[in-house]
Amino acid sequence: MAQVRSSITETFSITDGGALHWLLVRLGHAGSERKLVLRRAFAGVLITWLPLFILSLLQGTAWSREINIPFLRDLAVNVRLLVAVPILIVAESRIDRRWKTLVYEFLKSELVNEETLQSFEAVLWRTIRWRDSVLPEALMAAASILPSIFFVKTELLMTGVSNWHNTGPGAVSPAGWWFNLVCTPIFRFLLLRWLWRMFLWTSLLWSASRLKLFLVATHTDLAAGLGFLSEGQRAFSPIVFAGGAVIAAEVGNAVVLQGQTLSALKFPMIIYGILATLFLVVPLLVVAPVLLKVKRKALLEYGAQVTIHNQLFHRKWIENGHPPGETLLGNPDASSLGDLGASFAVVRQMHIVPIDKPTLLTLAISAALPMLPVVLYAMHAPELIRMLKMLT
Repeated sequence: MAQVRSSITETFSITDGGALHWLLVRLGHAGSERKLVLRRAFAGVLITWLPLFILSLLQGTAWSREINIPFLRDLAVNVRLLVAVPILIVAESRIDRRWKTLVYEFLKSELVNEETLQSFEAVLWRTIRWRDSVLPEALMAAASILPSIFFVKTELLMTGVSNWHNTGPGAVSPAGWWFNLVCTPIFRFLLLRWLWRMFLWTSLLWSASRLKLFLVATHTDLAAGLGFLSEGQRAFSPIVFAGGAVIAAEVGNAVVLQGQTLSALKFPMIIYGILATLFLVVPLLVVAPVLLKVKRKALLEYGAQVTIHNQLFHRKWIENGHPPGETLLGNPDASSLGDLGASFAVVRQMHIVPIDKPTLLTLAISAALPMLPVVLYAMHAPELIRMLKMLT
């Protein structure tokens, strides 16, 4: 069967749409070229971090010893704006290219044929309509700015210590207002937009997996031919790293600048690592019912074939039903018996969630890696040496 062709499949994109994207198109800043991507990331830093630096300089809190947390020593804010925000912007082009490859793989691997192509394209068109809808981004913008208007509290782990956010008890500084009304909403919006895109991808997988795909239970990827979807989740490692960096920096502030202990703050780091990994597996869970159905059906079908073949083999070679002079060595009966048994073994090992250990490991490392410097800093030297000895 020849591979089907589809123009929408070859040009499909989840990130190239929405009100903000079209605004960037009008301004000439949209595109996946490296120069344009870096320009957008640099613009994010100019809008968020640079005004805070200038305002804190003017108010004398950029590196003041008179307050507990001056701006340049605020790990949480600097990591969030200089590391996390650029990553959330730069990762768009990489993840979108991976999504395009995975969508095209449905055709390339002939999971979608002429019979199901129209339905598959309908799924893509619906995803594009949702992507281009103005309402979701309007709701995300409202959800990003409203908390900053009604709640002036700026940082979760700053428990009453003097910092660059304030000019006095209960008085927010100009830098604090910029952080609260501009920087924080931008960061929230970037996060919410990634959640929206993850929802679009999950919805696409849900609908596509319900089509009449040519899934084969004996596929060696142990996912009936859908094992390639795991690569899509691995592409999210930069997003996981950015989130881990933000959590680690918040904990770092509390440990380095406020004297809190790591043991009292370990739960946010542990919970983030677990939830981030599980959350990125959710899109693959939606295809689990389909793969479970394929596996159950294949176990019955291949099991019946194995039973029949084993019975015939037994009658012929064990009960001496083979022709005189015919030997088992090199006989195709034994070869087919082994091939059929191997196929049945693959079916039994088939996963109902198309994710592999390297993907889970990559996501876990991406979540944990930013937290390593904080852990090493907070640990006492004897305890660290003892841990190293245990590892060696």
